[in-house]
Amino acid sequence: MAITVNGMLPGPTLEVKNGDTLEIEVVNKARYNATIHWHGVRQMRTGWADGPEFVTQCPIRPGGSYTYRFTIEGQEGTLWWHAHSSWLRATVYGAIIIRPREGESYPFPKPKRETAIVLGEWWDANPIDVVRQATMTGAAPNNSDAYTINGQPGDLYKCSSKDTTIVPIDVGETNLLRVINAALNQPLFFTVANHKLTVVGADASYLKPFTTSVIMLGPGQTTDVLIQGNQLPARYYMAACAYQSAQNAPFDNTTTTAILEYKSAPCPAKKGINGPKPIMPSLPAYNDTNTVTAFSQSFRSPRKVEVPTEIDESLFFTVGLGLNNCPPNFPSSRCQGPNGTRFTASMNNVSFVLPQSISLLQAHQHGVPGVFTTDFPGTPPLKFDYTGNVSRSLYQPVPGTKLYKLKYGSKVQIVIQDTSIVTPENHPIHLHGYDFYIVAEGFGNFDPKTDTSKFNLVDPPQRNTVGVPVNGWAAIRFVADNPGVWIMHCHLDVHITWGLAMAFVVENGLGELQSLQAPPPDLPIC
Repeated sequence: MAITVNGMLPGPTLEVKNGDTLEIEVVNKARYNATIHWHGVRQMRTGWADGPEFVTQCPIRPGGSYTYRFTIEGQEGTLWWHAHSSWLRATVYGAIIIRPREGESYPFPKPKRETAIVLGEWWDANPIDVVRQATMTGAAPNNSDAYTINGQPGDLYKCSSKDTTIVPIDVGETNLLRVINAALNQPLFFTVANHKLTVVGADASYLKPFTTSVIMLGPGQTTDVLIQGNQLPARYYMAACAYQSAQNAPFDNTTTTAILEYKSAPCPAKKGINGPKPIMPSLPAYNDTNTVTAFSQSFRSPRKVEVPTEIDESLFFTVGLGLNNCPPNFPSSRCQGPNGTRFTASMNNVSFVLPQSISLLQAHQHGVPGVFTTDFPGTPPLKFDYTGNVSRSLYQPVPGTKLYKLKYGSKVQIVIQDTSIVTPENHPIHLHGYDFYIVAEGFGNFDPKTDTSKFNLVDPPQRNTVGVPVNGWAAIRFVADNPGVWIMHCHLDVHITWGLAMAFVVENGLGELQSLQAPPPDLPIC
């Protein structure tokens, strides 16, 4: 049994054009609260349609409905949508394809075909039970049982080869693969046997094309690649497997496959008994951080971009795991983390707590006191050797619903620093309501004296989700021109469950066009 949208896994693909306005009615026939987040859609002044539960709306209760209304403005490429409540997004997700406006074209020759490749993560158990058990015990949740491509695990698992996803191509054709990592907790490598991938876009922004044999996507990220039908007509595996940067942490070490099939290839024999197996690609080792680094450092915008240079808000956020001591009233069965603790996570030592009876955006809009404070620290409360041996006294963060206030139009820089508390890890950090420029990334502790000189202020890539390097840092910049309340969180769902998040309150500017729209009448009530 799985929660799905319109009976499909993945759910329906939304195909739209840049400039389109969408109205999507979501009817909740499941037994859990639900919301849908349109991942990477800018939601200019339409924060009520963003979707994260208790951030911009109360959840849609079982039996309820809500219509999301928003406009796609100035974005082209691939985004996706997914549930943003508990672990529903394990099966509630789908692609958003944004084509150019009428009469406009791609900045590369039009491909003969386009295929969405949605990478997912599958549990044989109910994912909601998996996260509930972890919350109960304080331990890490059980790993998934498989990865999927377009809902299918593929030939390398014992149960599923007859339904393996097949992607057509033919000699001389170009196919645009729109690759989305919809996995819950795992960054993934993706590659195609004997074929090169030319990267042309990511997170609905175009890139200066570059060619690679393997790509890596953190959960939440999308990458558009062109693939040429320039090999012998045959069947070739596409494969995805884990990039696991946290040392000694167990993970799902399986490989999902789909088949790139040339239309002129010899037909496989019935049930594949005598037919040749598709050609298998070589995959990076699960801990191949060098490949990830070389890949992410190849990203450039196609031309010079307007990166904010005079910075109004220079912020420094540490991210990482933590361990809470077992509360005195808890039995040991509820403290099954390392050495009788409970796992937690934080940014700047604050473990984010969502309200339960009103959303942050409603509390902000209506001036409801006592729901949140605006004292989220702009720098870590304590400086320490972030990527070195961290004292155990720093393992326990403080829970809180703390937001950071930004004036409309302020130019913001955030350096996001990984820490080695419990274990360093590559964290895919997603900011709602904004795209940002990744101006630099590096390893070790960020040093403003030496690292600022490495910033790319000419043609950095524009993203909505940044992979903060394991034991390293990333620097992003954006202009706070979208009023509302916007959560920034790790897109490994286990980490957001543990509190690896914070939120910005962006104040209204001048006049209607710089102000948040009024809440819609059908906004769900708590």
